[in-house]
Amino acid sequence: MKFRSDPSRIRGSIAPVITPFLADGALDLDSLRGLVRWQLASGAHGVSIGGSTGEPSAQSAAERIAAIRAVAEEIDDAVPFLPGTGSAKLDETLEITAAARDAGADAALVITPYYARPTQEALYRWFATVAGEFPDLPIVIYNVPSRTAVDVAPETVARLFRDCDNVVGVKETTRDFEHFSRVLHLCGRELMVWSGIELLGLPLLALGGAGFISAVSNLAPWAVARMYEAWEAGDHETARELHYGLHPLVDLLFVETNPAPAKSVLLRQGRIASDHVRPPLIPLTDEARPRVDALLAQGAALLEKS
Repeated sequence: MKFRSDPSRIRGSIAPVITPFLADGALDLDSLRGLVRWQLASGAHGVSIGGSTGEPSAQSAAERIAAIRAVAEEIDDAVPFLPGTGSAKLDETLEITAAARDAGADAALVITPYYARPTQEALYRWFATVAGEFPDLPIVIYNVPSRTAVDVAPETVARLFRDCDNVVGVKETTRDFEHFSRVLHLCGRELMVWSGIELLGLPLLALGGAGFISAVSNLAPWAVARMYEAWEAGDHETARELHYGLHPLVDLLFVETNPAPAKSVLLRQGRIASDHVRPPLIPLTDEARPRVDALLAQGAALLEKS
């Protein structure tokens, strides 16, 4: 938790690691630990667990907490740890956030409560409540309207940033790039903004964003981290080459619902013991496999460097 006191250091490529399961559906902490070690060895600037790619809604609170503890132990303060702790229920959100705090998380990534479609005032009260319960833990709003059916307005983000000292940032997973700009315009560069949309990660840096929490780092962690480093070093051409080189792997992730395609690839690479995804998701289908294989071949050069 050495980054907790200075969340401005949580920058760059924060890898949202998948949650591996065994073939019988049980949590696979051994594979999870191995994935974290690989991310660290590949130069990831931080690690997250329990975001959309981690299938949190298909897990119990106890399972999510077990995964958070395992990841925290494996990271051992080498890089910032930003676990997803939110759910559709406030009591569960507070329980998981408390466990993440106690495990040594540097910040908590709290998703908007899904399905209920709360108003902007309700969203403000939700995040203000979570922030108020954990005044010493940085809170990052996780805005992903395609999965939650609700969008946190830039004005609501600005209000929370103004009123809650420990609301330090937002992960924006929206293809409305104007939204990114309006959030930064209202809040200023002091607000940390990460892109959760893979192909908007590099453009966000031009606006002053803090980095990206990109699912493609599950396949090519070195390339995603290097893209950020190249941009920050002023080597914009290399950053652009990596951005475009990652296109096939980004497309691969969404041939079917994420994270099934990524798990299929990671199983073939021997990085996880099973490609099991929990219902209502299903593993990659035979019909989708040729498309995944073709995209994997197109992105092979970046995989090799990983």
